[in-house]
Amino acid sequence: MPKRVLQGVVVSDKNAKTVVVKVERRFTHPVLGKTVRRSKKYHAHDEKGEYKMGDTVRIRECRPLSKLKTWEAFERVSK
Repeated sequence: MPKRVLQGVVVSDKNAKTVVVKVERRFTHPVLGKTVRRSKKYHAHDEKGEYKMGDTVRIRECRPLSKLKTWEAFERVSK
């Protein structure tokens, strides 16, 4: 099964080897017909601590690393 890949902005890098990434999705509301924005935060593994707050990064699914971490940051898109 292929791993899912998401893109979002790092909102916290305070934890050791962990970044919190906010991923926003847009969709058309089924009844109103207008575009709606929804966001969700994911805890992602960052072994080297290379991603900082405000960076746009890509995260991918991985095995469970802790209670909350099942994603890993693997690529910086922009600073």
